Amino acid sequence: MLFDPLDVVGIGNAIVDVIASADDAFLSEHGMRKGTMALIDEPQAETIYAAMGAAVVTSGGSAGNTVAGIASFGGRTGFIGKVRDDALGREFRHDITAVGAHFPTPAANGGPATARCLVLVTPDSQRTLNTFLGAAASLGPDDVDAAMIRAAAITYLEGYLYDAPSAQRAFHIAAEIAHGAGRKVALSLSDPFCVVRHRVEFLHLIDHHVDVLFGNRAEIAELFETDRLETAIARLRSLTEIVAITSGPDGSTIVTQDDVIDVATERAGGVVDTTGAGDLYAAGVLFGLTHGLPLRECGRLGSFAAAEVISHFGARPQTNLRALAAKRGHLLGSE
Repeated sequence: MLFDPLDVVGIGNAIVDVIASADDAFLSEHGMRKGTMALIDEPQAETIYAAMGAAVVTSGGSAGNTVAGIASFGGRTGFIGKVRDDALGREFRHDITAVGAHFPTPAANGGPATARCLVLVTPDSQRTLNTFLGAAASLGPDDVDAAMIRAAAITYLEGYLYDAPSAQRAFHIAAEIAHGAGRKVALSLSDPFCVVRHRVEFLHLIDHHVDVLFGNRAEIAELFETDRLETAIARLRSLTEIVAITSGPDGSTIVTQDDVIDVATERAGGVVDTTGAGDLYAAGVLFGLTHGLPLRECGRLGSFAAAEVISHFGARPQTNLRALAAKRGHLLGSE
């Protein structure tokens, strides 16, 4: 299949999110570590779901959320991820294509069900994720759409997906295709535990294949096993071109070979649910990069998008980001 030029193609877990409020006692009862993501099997998913309160069901997955955010800014996007041919798989496909993203990856006809993430949001707006990867973990090299990657300015890799060996191979193949076509590759570290599990592999991937790196302070600290951000920044400058480091309410820092740019958070109302904040921050930055904006403006768009998504339940925008950003005076770059 031939594709018109795309801004970003995301490769990640195709997941449907099930989001509900919970208190700290619920987390303790089920052995959850607040604010982190844990991988669970299907029986555990059923047990937790049965104990959850009233829930909101929406398509998610880190890279999928980022792709949806870029599309809401008016960007041209694609997504590569694996679903089963079941009800949740059809819901995911409907939602990702409804925002305008290309999603050519065929559904699996057998095997595990479509992935789901059970998201518990505590009164302090922190989210704790329990993820059954299901069909998402079966993504492999054969699912990498070379034509779509060659058509995209940036291929965005989701660190959460790196657990499966077949997905690791898919990442490396996709990166090689992108660079072979003169394109860029971005990576999200996704979670501190992802970094702990794959520190050596991530460092190799960043050094050899990644042009733009996204991570929060905890993930960057784990990557280099240091509490000193300055030490990590010095190391990162030797590995990749651009690093965007988020610090929650303290804003973000964008690092290049020659500069360190501090970007403030943007306030857009109360904090309801922090699910997707990092994903939408990446959406703003990637949209800005692919539309010729200065790095500070890329960071400001990231802060703006993150502020919108944490103002409501769910990890995808509930308003048109392009229209809202223009109304608030943000630069949006070239068409």
